[in-house]
Amino acid sequence: MIKRCINLALIAAVLVLGFPIQQTNANQTIELFSESAILIDTETGDILYEKDSDRTMYPASITKIVTAIIAIEEGNLEDIVTVSENARNQDGSRVYLLEGEKVTLLKLVQGLLINSGNDAGTAIAEHLNGSEKEFAKRMTEFVEKEIGTENTAFKNPHGLFDPEHVTTAEDMGKIAQYAMENETFREIVGTKEMEWIGEGWETTLYNHHRLLWDYEGTTGVKNGYVPESGHTLVTTAERNGKELLVVTLKAASKYYSYKDTMNLLDYGFLNFKTVKVPKGKMISDSAGREFMLTKDIHVSKQEDEEISFAVNAADQLVVKTGGRENIKEDVIVEQVKNEISPLASTEKKDNPAASSQPENQKSSFFSLGIFLVILFIFIWLLGWNQKRRRRKKNQGRFSDSVSYARRSKYYH
Repeated sequence: MIKRCINLALIAAVLVLGFPIQQTNANQTIELFSESAILIDTETGDILYEKDSDRTMYPASITKIVTAIIAIEEGNLEDIVTVSENARNQDGSRVYLLEGEKVTLLKLVQGLLINSGNDAGTAIAEHLNGSEKEFAKRMTEFVEKEIGTENTAFKNPHGLFDPEHVTTAEDMGKIAQYAMENETFREIVGTKEMEWIGEGWETTLYNHHRLLWDYEGTTGVKNGYVPESGHTLVTTAERNGKELLVVTLKAASKYYSYKDTMNLLDYGFLNFKTVKVPKGKMISDSAGREFMLTKDIHVSKQEDEEISFAVNAADQLVVKTGGRENIKEDVIVEQVKNEISPLASTEKKDNPAASSQPENQKSSFFSLGIFLVILFIFIWLLGWNQKRRRRKKNQGRFSDSVSYARRSKYYH
């Protein structure tokens, strides 16, 4: 009977408190072939998954994302570019430009991104800065100052191997996010095919990024390969209003880089939703200072994940979701007057763990208390029921004894 009551109590606790019977692992491990990778929600900027994303790697032709965005934003796409002998003789994939050929800067950018033309990259660099070397310096400065990369350095405009030509998946994610905000860039990298009529080559260019055909919702961006880098790939895809970005670096084959990318995109689309946190929300840091959000922000989360906020030493907003932590660099938090009493402030300083106890931990203690109360009530009812039965049984025995005594007196 006791066992039955305990089982009933457990069932009641699950129904009343909503205890999860099965829990999704927020830090799910995805098997990847690529040595480095990152998955980003482009709306929120949140990193949803990463594998060694800060590891220094060789980018190969995804370098051309930077060459193209500089040409689009800082060049004049109507400029007529005269192709040099150096550009004409460039190694690797080409759009077969001829020395002395005159081409618009826009057409060079299209050949660079759609057909991965190394000769087009050299022609762009020489047009904008006079040489590949000077343009490469401009590329490095651009991504550091305009985009905020920390571990990227370029030595050429096309991605042919140089031991000092390096990046990381995290930096390339930032670069691709920035570039995809430009409508001209977005249109070009999303172009599946285009007619190419040049002095040395007339053909139809087909975009080298095969997921434009093979994965629903793909919107760009660029693939790459040199033996030292392995296969590299940057991809954006959109479904139901949500756009995700994946960078994979150093896969052993093109097939593996595409497979990894599709697995990461599927994971992101299936498991994450975007929620809005309204401006005005109050946030405390470990020192007891209070801050307020100055604008609405959006956060990516899984269904069963809790969101918590903090402010770091640089007064940046830190959003903690599940096992992930994202810094909202573009969000300003405004410090407000601290209304905490000196005593409370001292207590928080002495015991920071108590002041920063997560809401879900408090909720767990509350839920456990209710569960124990329910269990106690069931056990008490069981004891009370057993006492009532014994009392009734004893009363029955007493009645039988009295009746027997009366009968004995009458007959004897």
